[in-house]
Parts: sequence; C-alpha cells; structure tokens
Amino acid sequence: MALRHIERHRTAHIGWLRASVLGANDGIVSTASLVLGVAAADGSQSSVLIAGIAGLVAGAMSMAAGEYVSVHSQADTEAADLARERAELKADDSGEHRELTEIYVARGLDPALAREVANQLMKHDALGAHASDELGISKELQARPIQAALASAASFAVGAVLPLIVAVLIAGSALILAVAGTSLLFLATLGAVAARVGGAALWPSILRVTFWGALAMAITAGVGALFGTVV
Repeated sequence: MALRHIERHRTAHIGWLRASVLGANDGIVSTASLVLGVAAADGSQSSVLIAGIAGLVAGAMSMAAGEYVSVHSQADTEAADLARERAELKADDSGEHRELTEIYVARGLDPALAREVANQLMKHDALGAHASDELGISKELQARPIQAALASAASFAVGAVLPLIVAVLIAGSALILAVAGTSLLFLATLGAVAARVGGAALWPSILRVTFWGALAMAITAGVGALFGTVV
C-alpha cells in the first residue's frame, strides 16, 4: 500500500507569503507615508485622500508588474536550466549518473550507497532528481509569476486601504497622529501574522517591520513639513 506524505512544511508557503507580506507592508508604509507627507505640508483632507487613493492604485499596479517581471525572470532561468539538464541527460546519461552520485557522496553517503540511490532516483525520474539535488529546483519553491503578481497587488491594496480608512474617519490636527499610530499597529500585526505563518520568531519580526515603517513615515512626514513651510 502506498504511503501518503501528510506532513505540512512551511516552505510550501514561501512563494505567496513573501509576495503577500511584501505587498501589504509596502501598501501600509507607502500609503501612510504619502498621507502623512501631504498632511504635514498642510494639505486639506480632500488632498490627502486623493493622494492616498492615487498611491493605492499606482502602488498596486507597480507591485503587480514588478513582481511578475521579477518572478518571471526567475522562472525563465529555471526553465533554461531544466532544458540544459534535459539535454545533458540525453547526451551523457552515465556522466549524469556519476554527477548525481558525487553529490550524494559529498552529502555523506557511502559511495556504493550513493551510486545505488542515484540509480534508483534516475530510474524513477532522472530530470526531477537532478532538478532537486543539483539545481535546487522543487515544486514547492518553483517560481509562479502570476500567483506572485496577484498576491502582491491584492495585498498592497489591502494594506493601503487601512491608513486611508483612518484618514477618512479622522480630520484636522489629529490625522497625523492617528494615521501614524494605527499604521504602526497594522505593521506590528502584519509582522506577527508573517512570523506565525512562516514559523519565525514573533518579536524580531514585529520589531523589524515596525522600525522600518516608522522610519519611512517619519522621514516622509518631515519632508512634507519642510516643503509645506518653504512653499
């Protein structure tokens, strides 16, 4: 009877988790910074909201396009490596056996056992064995451009909406403190969720996300206040 592998590994989440965390973090930080910059320059609430909405749309499209191009480049490289490996297997099967055997010997297997493992794996799926053990390409970590682009765009939009909601609800002098405070809270929550899903330490993730977010918002607000004073 065939055995089912039922363990769930966190590496299966890496593709969409990276894109989602990056998108949501960028959405919160960039939109909150934009809102704070315009507000610090004494912009009206309508100006703040227009800038924030424009930033949401532009940022989501930019994230999607950038992520798609980046991940597609990775996918193209993987495809090229697999094509080359396929040709090498066809041209020099025995040489590829030796290559795989040497990989397993380097990992600590006895040479005889390494040859047997290489023979068995190549008999089952030669390209898959070389893809995994020579090239480091696996189904779990394989580049998926469309998935990454959609995850980035959607997560950016979700992150960007949060400071915009605060800017809609609160006007006047309290807007800057409200957007900054709630955005840091959103970032801390995002860091905690990312750590939980990825199995990482909780507090380092939270502190890392909130520190850089606070720095970005402070610098942008400072620039807005400076230009608001000058103009």
